[in-house]
Amino acid sequence: MTFEEVLIQKPAERAQCAGAALEEVLVSAKDNDSLTVGVYECAKVMNLDPDSVSFCVLATDEQFEWDIALQIHFTLIQSFCFDNDISIVRVSDMQRLADIVGDKAEQLEDAHCVLITNPADGSWEDPTLEKLHLFCEESRRLNDWVPEISLPER
Repeated sequence: MTFEEVLIQKPAERAQCAGAALEEVLVSAKDNDSLTVGVYECAKVMNLDPDSVSFCVLATDEQFEWDIALQIHFTLIQSFCFDNDISIVRVSDMQRLADIVGDKAEQLEDAHCVLITNPADGSWEDPTLEKLHLFCEESRRLNDWVPEISLPER
């Protein structure tokens, strides 16, 4: 999808396409060991190697909507992403995100933040990730700095 194709899509179509693209990228990144999951683990990666971070996903649901500590962490993560030119999105279904990035054998307790990182050797590239970067860029042009994406149901 080109930048021009992204521009002519309706907002609902853009969000739906972005949701499918996000799921695809998360699965691919998981297969390539390019995911960091959890607020504290993500903060460590951002602090130690911010250049390796390519994309950030913040997730919450109604249960955590009023969690002040989590909202403070989100604000700090968003600020870091803006300062370091890292694309960032929100999803409203943390359980669905945990199902995508988690291991079937273990239940993820903290899938509030997920980072997609690039290996130092540059061995993993995903063209779908570029679509997500274009989606975020266009959203910023529309003054939607942290767009919300709906992940497809399973």
